[in-house]
Amino acid sequence: MIKSISYIFHPLFMPFACVLFYFSKSPRYIPFELIKYKVFSLFILTIIIPLLSTLVLKLLGRVDTIQLSRAKERILPLLIYTALLFIIIKRVILPEDFIELYYFFIGIIFSTLTCVILLLVNYKASIHIMALSGLFMFFIALSVHFHINIIGSIALISILLGATATSRLQLRAHTPQELVMGFFIGLLPQLLLVPYWL
Repeated sequence: MIKSISYIFHPLFMPFACVLFYFSKSPRYIPFELIKYKVFSLFILTIIIPLLSTLVLKLLGRVDTIQLSRAKERILPLLIYTALLFIIIKRVILPEDFIELYYFFIGIIFSTLTCVILLLVNYKASIHIMALSGLFMFFIALSVHFHINIIGSIALISILLGATATSRLQLRAHTPQELVMGFFIGLLPQLLLVPYWL
């Protein structure tokens, strides 16, 4: 059961889940048609295209499995994902419309590029933990920004962080040091960007 958690809560789902959560909790009026457009666009850009690109890379022999277990085979998928994130902040999530989400995605870009740099020296930080810790920090900042009580959601993310870390260790996918590194790679960019939108 614990081992399956890291497959269920895949890093690709975290930004999309965050956007859904944001639209459900935002006190501002946002037209439903606009929400549908943004959600559909982000579903394509953060989940469908990354999954399809990884499958294509597997067919081309550039990666062994879609789990990307080896450090070097993570580099190209992460660079593709970074390019998609740049499309998102240029075309889908603009600062004048959703400044909170804009800086959330900026933080993801910094986290992802940090992972790529570490991969170049063959260090494989946990992307699962990176995604969850970024979400954790953003939820805390969002609760302060909107003056809303989302302690239940924050507690759930904390539980998922612990369960996912346990899962990754049981699967021998990461060392404890790689999990800690992933935690700070995800959390620190979100924390450092908070002053720009809070």
